[in-house]
Order: sequence, then C-alpha cells, then structure tokens
Amino acid sequence: MEETDNYMTADQGRRSFKIKDVPRLMVDTYKKWMASDPFKLSAIVAYYAILSLPALVVIILNIVGAVWGRDIVQGELLAEITKVLGQETAESIRLMMVDRGDEETGFFTATVGILVLLYGATGVFFQLQQALDTIWGVNLNEQEGIFNIIKSRAKGFGFILIIGFLLLISFIATSLLSAFSNRLAEFLPASLIEFIFIIDIAISLIVIYTLFAALFKFLPSVYVRWKAVRVGAGLTTILFILGEVAMAYYFNTMEPGSTYGAAGSIILIMLWVSYSSLILFFGANFTRVYADAYYNEAHQLKTGIGFRRFQHFKKKEE
Repeated sequence: MEETDNYMTADQGRRSFKIKDVPRLMVDTYKKWMASDPFKLSAIVAYYAILSLPALVVIILNIVGAVWGRDIVQGELLAEITKVLGQETAESIRLMMVDRGDEETGFFTATVGILVLLYGATGVFFQLQQALDTIWGVNLNEQEGIFNIIKSRAKGFGFILIIGFLLLISFIATSLLSAFSNRLAEFLPASLIEFIFIIDIAISLIVIYTLFAALFKFLPSVYVRWKAVRVGAGLTTILFILGEVAMAYYFNTMEPGSTYGAAGSIILIMLWVSYSSLILFFGANFTRVYADAYYNEAHQLKTGIGFRRFQHFKKKEE
C-alpha cells in the first residue's frame, strides 16, 4: 500500500484529519513540491507573466474601470504595486497603462488588437494550467489539440473576469469602509476604528483566498474535491501573505533590481511572480497530498466528451 495509507483510520477505510498528521502532510508536500521541479515551473510562469502583463493590466483596468472609474482603479493598483515592488516598477507599469489606454485605432485594427490582447493575457493562465496538471500527474500529451487549447484560453479569460470581479468587490468594500470610518471617526472610539481596519484586511484575505481556491478547483484538468481545495487555499493564502511581506521588505531594502539598470523593473516583476509561483505550487502540492491522504480515490479527468477515470496517484512513488 502507499505511504498515504498511514493516515487511514479503522472506520471502513475512511481517513479523517488529525492534528498529529500535520508534520507528515508538510513533509510529503515538500517532497512532492521538490519532485515537481518548482523552480523550473515558476521560471516558465514568470516569463509568460511578463509577456502577458501589458494585456492583462489593460483588460482588468478596463473591466473594473468601466464600473468604478479608470483613474481610481489605476491609482489603487499602482499603490499596491508600489508597496511590494517599489516606486520605479510602479511607474513603469503606469506608463504601460497610459500607452495602451491612449491608443486610438480603426475598427479592424482595434478588433485585431483586442484578439491579440486576449491571447496575450490568457498566456500566463495557460502556463499555470500546464504547471498544475504536472503537479496532479496529468499526461500533458492528452491535453493537446485545438479544442483543448481554445478551452484553456477561454478558461484563462474566465479567470481574468474573476480577478476583475474580485478587485471590484474589494475596491467597493474598501471604499465604503474608508468613507464610513472617516465620517464617524469623530464619534467612534479608537478601538472601533481599529476593528474597521481589521475588517478591511479580512476582505483582502477573502479575495486572495477565493482566487487561490478558484485556481486549485477549476484550472487543473482533474476534478478536485472542494474540501481539499478549501484547506489547500487556506494554507496558500497564509504563506502568500507572509511571503508578500518578506518580498516587500527584501525589494525595498536590498533593491535587487538596481543591479540590472534599465531592466530592473522587469527583473523585479519576474522575481515577484517567480516567488509567488513557488508558494502557489507548494499550495497545489499540499492540496494533492491532502486529497491523496483523505480521499485516496480515482479522480475524473476533465474532457470535452463526458468523463474518463483518472488515477492521480501512482502505485509506487518514485
């Protein structure tokens, strides 16, 4: 039997989570994480993220900006980018937004431009799907073909819409809380103002958690139980927040981009995406380990025609 059988209880072969399982889960996750070559996968995603970034930023800016106001959304995005990557990188992205946003073209050119934007923006999600399929042990050759490529790109666009929706909800909630706290600051005790600040942080955590849960649930080519997704997304959110704080301190203190001169902004973005991808892939591996440990079963591989059984774990681990 597999190593994960050590989690099994006597309840008719069912598995149940126990606190004492945590060290074993983390060790197994680390082993699978290293076996999946995460540094190679994160480097690929970082490369495609750079290629996709201009289109991705413009599309999200237009989607959310159509509802909330382009200038407001642009300011909020740049403020968040400045916190993590610094003022210089934020300025480079601002110029990118201005250059793309001020273009005026004819109908045909605009149509072609939109298609190119969509193709470019979905590239990073396509690579993320490939990476998650590798983690889940899916044979990538089975996912070739024009239909699967179109489906993957459409799924990538769906995630762009999800990101836009989550950002919109976050902006609305944050703005309402800010207006509420500013208006009532003179009448409310300081403790309540701090509580509103905590709510603001909680909203950001919920947005990040929802995005990770959506990635783990819908992006892989296998069906993953929601219970495993919820646990995996929770761990990934915690690691991501801790990693974001560490990266912000590192980027603002050590200034690693200064070594590369004019290309420093691009290098910082690639470093941030690469580090974030490492965390995401660790969370994805944890989700698989958790699913293997407590739902050791044959999973269904998503296909265009019906379902086909897919065993996501091997009888003997390498």
